[in-house]
Amino acid sequence: MKTFISTVIVIVLFSGCKPERFYTGDPKPVISKVVLNQSTFKQFTDTVVISFDYVDGDGDLGYDNADSLSLEIKDVRFAKADYYHVRPLAPAGSQINIHGTIKVTLKNVFLLGAGSSETTKFQIRIKDRMQHWSNILETKTISITK
Repeated sequence: MKTFISTVIVIVLFSGCKPERFYTGDPKPVISKVVLNQSTFKQFTDTVVISFDYVDGDGDLGYDNADSLSLEIKDVRFAKADYYHVRPLAPAGSQINIHGTIKVTLKNVFLLGAGSSETTKFQIRIKDRMQHWSNILETKTISITK
């Protein structure tokens, strides 16, 4: 009987303890696991879909204002990145740990040179409302063809 009661106490004590495996303890966002929908794209025809996981310790990713651009995606062939709007990913005013996946659709990949194919990669990072930038992720190399 003593063993049974001890077992029940241990189960009760630990059943409420569910560690958040995604919690970073840091208000700076962290991104990981970047995935592309394919590795070869026909210029001006195929759509590039990039998805990646995010974690933010205080839940301040995304903006209400559609003119606020907080997602940076850079084709490494270019000097400048493109920026995208991310809607708020947690209720306004809350400070909660959030995690999930963001999926971005890019259109119109194209060849820069006169050849029939090129390769490139994309670099991605995201900024929260406190202006903290995440780490930078880089996709695998893709091919763009005519």
